[in-house]
Amino acid sequence: MATYDLVVIGTGPGGYVCAVRASQLGMKVAVVEKNATLGGTCLNVGCMPSKALLHASEMFEEAGHSFAKMGVSVSAPKLDLPAMMNFKQQGIDGNVKGVEFLMKKNKIDVLKGTGKILGTGKVEVSADGKSQVVETKNIVIATGSDIARLKGIDIDEKRIVSSTGALSLEKVPGRLLVIGAGVIGLELGSVWRRLGSEVMVVEFLDRILPGMDGEIAKQFQRILEKQGFAFKLGSKVTGVEVNSKALLAKIEPASGGAAETIEADVVLVCIGRTPYTDGLGLKEAGVALDSRGRVQIDPHFATSLKGVYAIGDVVAGPMLAHKAEDEGVAVAEIIAGQAGHVNYDVIPGVVYTTPEVSSVGKTEEELKQAGVAYTVGKFPFTANGRSKVNQTTDGFVKILADSKTDRVLGVHIIGREAGEMIHEACVLMEFGGSAEDLARTCHAHPTRSEAVKEAALAVGRRAIHM
Repeated sequence: MATYDLVVIGTGPGGYVCAVRASQLGMKVAVVEKNATLGGTCLNVGCMPSKALLHASEMFEEAGHSFAKMGVSVSAPKLDLPAMMNFKQQGIDGNVKGVEFLMKKNKIDVLKGTGKILGTGKVEVSADGKSQVVETKNIVIATGSDIARLKGIDIDEKRIVSSTGALSLEKVPGRLLVIGAGVIGLELGSVWRRLGSEVMVVEFLDRILPGMDGEIAKQFQRILEKQGFAFKLGSKVTGVEVNSKALLAKIEPASGGAAETIEADVVLVCIGRTPYTDGLGLKEAGVALDSRGRVQIDPHFATSLKGVYAIGDVVAGPMLAHKAEDEGVAVAEIIAGQAGHVNYDVIPGVVYTTPEVSSVGKTEEELKQAGVAYTVGKFPFTANGRSKVNQTTDGFVKILADSKTDRVLGVHIIGREAGEMIHEACVLMEFGGSAEDLARTCHAHPTRSEAVKEAALAVGRRAIHM
């Protein structure tokens, strides 16, 4: 029977990062993975392949619509979808091999099969009808999440697809109906719209991007509509009829009322994700779950069963790969007797569309609800030199600062490269910095990041270029 200091179940960003950090701290570590490749949803059918298709489809659209006005004459681009899918797969393969290399480099054993917790210190790994039990001092559950399903709508990953199927469509759908106006739905909708689909998004709430700053979401919706998106907000899909010619989606107002039928070639169900706990034996082992099926943990990631911890999408908090990574590092350090910690107030979020949307900290709605007095500083990219000369002026930067202390409480950006620009705000907020600190920091010219500095200046009503 193999014996370890730590066994991590799942090799997504949270799991493999946890394993690497534990190995660095001198532990003997094994990871358990039920799929053929390492890397979890993120590397195989999530974050990474979607970014490959977002990039490729953006290049396709740029070539077709933007090159000529820059003086670059090319013939109309032709889509080779199989080649684009191969480009995506090359990226997946490279990242998966990278994780395999990290396991070997850090002398981490990879146990292929489904993991089941038998109790404190024991994990059963089953594959191909055979099983083995490994003993370990500690167990970390890092099994991630699965697609959320909509009652009455059967996903076949061909015509009615989840995010997984939407990454591998064999042809561009003429009409794509996206159920859910969250990050995943808008990103994948963007991919297929650029490649030629008519895209309609149906959202139960009366706004897109639930949880993000409302002002940002409103402007982003206007930009997407200008790009060709159609939205039905405050609506719900109650069923999809399948026939040989088309899919017939029945849509009703969320508050109730007369239904209408919309035809589509592909329906994409993107209503969120649910914690993946199937087959782990948690109930039998005595690991408590909350009302939403998430593993309950204390502030040190410990579950109700001694020696068992949990991180990532399977516990409460934003379902983000980087949040899982930070938790993976923190729990490894805690197990090693160190002071592992995650600052949940400074976890950025990004929507990788064009333009991008990024956010960290509190939204204006959250500050109002909490009764916090705050000051707003905003600066549009229409007044940013680099954005002007590149003719990419959509969006703005918004900074929220405490009106008494000037400490930055939230930063929200919509614009090109917003996902890269958000990180100076993250660093500032980690150190408890003020808008004044950011405003007095020299920024290179000409860059889009100057808009961040100008928004910080605008908190004190002294923006230079507006």
